Amino acid sequence: MSKPSPVGTVMIAAARAAGRSLARDFGEVENLQVSKKGPADFVSNADHRAEQIIYNSLTKARPGYGFLMEERGVVEGSDKSNRFIVDPLDGTLNFLHGQPHYAVSIGLEREGKLLAGVVYDVAKNEIFWAETGRGAWLDQRKLLVAARKNTEEAVLAMGSPWVGRGAEAHRLFAGELGSLTPVTAGLRRNGSAALDLAWVAAGRFDGFWERGLKPWDIAAGIVLVREAGGYVEEIDGGDVLDTGNILATNEPLMPKLRERLRKAKAFMGG
Repeated sequence: MSKPSPVGTVMIAAARAAGRSLARDFGEVENLQVSKKGPADFVSNADHRAEQIIYNSLTKARPGYGFLMEERGVVEGSDKSNRFIVDPLDGTLNFLHGQPHYAVSIGLEREGKLLAGVVYDVAKNEIFWAETGRGAWLDQRKLLVAARKNTEEAVLAMGSPWVGRGAEAHRLFAGELGSLTPVTAGLRRNGSAALDLAWVAAGRFDGFWERGLKPWDIAAGIVLVREAGGYVEEIDGGDVLDTGNILATNEPLMPKLRERLRKAKAFMGG
């Protein structure tokens, strides 16, 4: 078994600490479902609490490192080579509705390249972690992407556009569904990009795609997939952290899925 580096150990500890806070708040948010006001404000506070825990933990352990965080945005550090990319609560809508499928996601970028990633599935108490050159792991089990070569055998995860994304995004997504549904074993929409990527790394999904994600949604998961022997590309050929248009799968399926997604975009006039 490979053990995490000192900075990887720090990231895992921060994710676990934030997860404990979220787990406590999740128990309360379930009780708020019956209120007329709803739990939205409560969830926002839970999100901020978890981010503060991560920030305090990582700043103490690695003073000077910068941050890119969902709530705080960019936090400049004195060490310009390193920054953590943090989503304290990935799967907010699930959390809001009392669904136990959400995660803490922490990535580390060094000299502009993703170096390490931790995704903590709080409800299942599963820690996915990876570092460049050390492989990808679920606790103490080494992860490898699934080996399926045919789309007809593949189960894919995806993310769908939400209210406010605009008619064009919804039209494109409908086209992508129309292209992939007939040629795959099944599609799943679980509501957490970080966990979708972790599950690709673990072989639970054969691939994942979504458009318009933020760096904190995918940074840790990208490292997991790559270190598990998978491939991550920007759907249309750009920079995945810039556009957030991500396709993650194994080597045999990558060209097949990429072609179908690109053809769907062209057909829809994208």
